[in-house]
Amino acid sequence: MGPDGRRAGAERVVGLGTIAREWGRIGITGFGGPPAHILLLRKLCVERRRWLTAEEFEDGIAATNLLPGPASTQLAVLTAWRLRGVPGALVGGVCFIGPGLVLILALAALFLAGDPPLWVLGAAAGAGAAVPAVAVQAATSLVPASLGRIGRARGARARWAGYALAGAVAAVLTGPWLVLVLIAAGLAEIAVRGGGSGTGDRGSGGSGGRAVLPLATGPLALGGLGVLGAVAWVAFKVGALSYGGGFVIIPLMRDDAVNRYHWMTDGQFLNAVALGQVTPGPVVHTVAAVGYAAAGLGGGLLAAVVAFAPSFLFVLLGGRHFDRLRADRRVRDFLTGAGPAVTGAIAGSALPLAASLGYGWQWGVLAGALLWLVLARRGVVLALLAAGAAGVLAVAAGLPPA
Repeated sequence: MGPDGRRAGAERVVGLGTIAREWGRIGITGFGGPPAHILLLRKLCVERRRWLTAEEFEDGIAATNLLPGPASTQLAVLTAWRLRGVPGALVGGVCFIGPGLVLILALAALFLAGDPPLWVLGAAAGAGAAVPAVAVQAATSLVPASLGRIGRARGARARWAGYALAGAVAAVLTGPWLVLVLIAAGLAEIAVRGGGSGTGDRGSGGSGGRAVLPLATGPLALGGLGVLGAVAWVAFKVGALSYGGGFVIIPLMRDDAVNRYHWMTDGQFLNAVALGQVTPGPVVHTVAAVGYAAAGLGGGLLAAVVAFAPSFLFVLLGGRHFDRLRADRRVRDFLTGAGPAVTGAIAGSALPLAASLGYGWQWGVLAGALLWLVLARRGVVLALLAAGAAGVLAVAAGLPPA
């Protein structure tokens, strides 16, 4: 391993064209969210091409999970960076993100059209009805690792429950102030565990909360920039605050898109979340549909650029420091506390999402999605496609929104 974190000689072996082709292929076939992305990247980099060792790849997963932002996107950028430095990171990241972005913008144009075909309305209403179930599944999938991280002691488990409850309540009641609850949970865990600095004496665990705190008042700084300034601000929060998986930003994004700026109705926002789930790539792609609703194609592209910029910057500026970041005790303690609050926030977001369902038949679709995703533990993409098909059948039978 060289001093910049890349494997010695990797630059001579892996061309930018190869990175563009392989990362673009994953961007096209990466349905199923972060687990699918991680699996495809591991098969490519470790098993098939042997560009990275298994240990190097696992270290990359651990490092990117310590950062805010879409972890699988950051892993795609990091693995490309290890192979070809900054050019590789830029090419690999863009090719990984691009296919899903193009698809979601095209679908947003169709679903948000002024007079879309009836079957489109039905498919949107059906897929949107399944989104609260997706939120519940996303939250439950995080519980085992989060519990394991905080430990088995009775006091630790009680704190975990308290953090999770606080996150759930905040997702329902606080809107954009949810981030303060996540920060508070992380800082509380640092305090409980003694605030030791570990090997990195100036790690980012304690300062991270202070750095993120201004995010709650950021709209004041961008208020004079009009719609595009507001789009950029919402997208920045999406890219900078999605701890624990992209779904945590759904309640934040909903409050801005539906309640604060009125770019979308509740039903249209559900459609946007469904699009983010059914297209390849991270759920953060949802912000492009929000940007499109606010300001057309330019708004969608701006939202995507701003939302994904932190992922690139974290890797390009901090990649060589990831090992020290992982070893910092305060960082680990902060994420131990913030993690269950994130889990609770994701679960809590299901309540306002479900409350926005406007048609009786959608509740039947939601019930079926809950059975499929939470009890049977089956795939998200198939659930959303089936829910969309159920919506088409519903409108064909004369049910609203027909």
